[in-house]
Amino acid sequence: MKIIVTGTRGFPGVQGGIESHCEQLYPALVKQGCDVSVFTRKPYVNAGLKTFKNVRLIPVSCPKNKFLEAIVHTCKCILKAGRLNPDILHIHAVGPSLFTPLARILGMNVVVTSHGPDYMRKKWSLPAKIFLKFCERMGMVFANEVITIAGNISDDIKRKYGRESRVIPNGVNIQQLADTEEYLNMYGLHKQKYILAVGRFVPEKGFGDLIDAFSQGNFERWKLVIVGDADHEDNFSRDLKSKAGKNNNIVLTGFIKGRSLYEIYSHAGLFVLPSYYEGLPIVLLEAMSYGLSCIASDIPANRNVTLGEERFFRVGDIDHISQKMEMFIRRPWSDSDRKLQENMIAEEYNWETIAKQTVKVYRAVLS
Repeated sequence: MKIIVTGTRGFPGVQGGIESHCEQLYPALVKQGCDVSVFTRKPYVNAGLKTFKNVRLIPVSCPKNKFLEAIVHTCKCILKAGRLNPDILHIHAVGPSLFTPLARILGMNVVVTSHGPDYMRKKWSLPAKIFLKFCERMGMVFANEVITIAGNISDDIKRKYGRESRVIPNGVNIQQLADTEEYLNMYGLHKQKYILAVGRFVPEKGFGDLIDAFSQGNFERWKLVIVGDADHEDNFSRDLKSKAGKNNNIVLTGFIKGRSLYEIYSHAGLFVLPSYYEGLPIVLLEAMSYGLSCIASDIPANRNVTLGEERFFRVGDIDHISQKMEMFIRRPWSDSDRKLQENMIAEEYNWETIAKQTVKVYRAVLS
């Protein structure tokens, strides 16, 4: 099958949950016998990179602007895809699904993956939220098949549009822990003595709450490390960095990948996800794949992940976040706890299985 993909900034090593999802899924689909081409956004992916793990990368220009970027890029990609005659056009995310009717008019079979209702994100104004809801409707009504990454998203689509979707979760690869500490030494970090959070600097990630919770708690000899940055620098991201800069025990690494990120995950003492909104949180699955002790906000998306009830805290409750962090940095986390968690992740979130389920959706469209 010839598959063309849009709706992602691209990969490899591009910040974002959808980008991480696509970076893992499409090489796995190539191994299943698919011929895959992914349209990438030139501001994010080196235009000279033509392939990644046998996935063809096709750079397409677009403005680097949070309001126009996805829409302009996807429109151009749909028109290009129509000339390439794919068996399946796979569109990711709510905004890009606006162009599902256009793709159908051009004669393409369309699969849309909903990674969640993006209009719930705090960064969007009311007009943008209304527009994104319209985009979602276009995708859900006109796609040949719809994939959702979690049961609560599927239920929401069934309630709003009367449409069934195929639930196929995000996946994760089990990692061997790093035996080096070079990156830790750069920031004066010590193994098992820092709390880790990872994500983009946008309001819904809750990093402001996390910084406040850490600053008011009793975390002697511990540091808070936040990995990530803003895609588009704005007042929120600048204020967040300013707030973090007032505490010498808070480390902002910026966006990192590869060996540096591998080390940071491997040696953390606790992972925290304070989000107000997620689809299915890849960063939480990644942290669990490293065997880390994890806590998370009690939003529905996070509750889709198998954590003990006591490992959830009330979203936005700074006192509760601080209490939970203090509790779990003091609670022993044994090798058997770590192994049990890794085995669960390997069984429930396996990319090979996810790729096979995706191929079944493609075949259903073509049958």
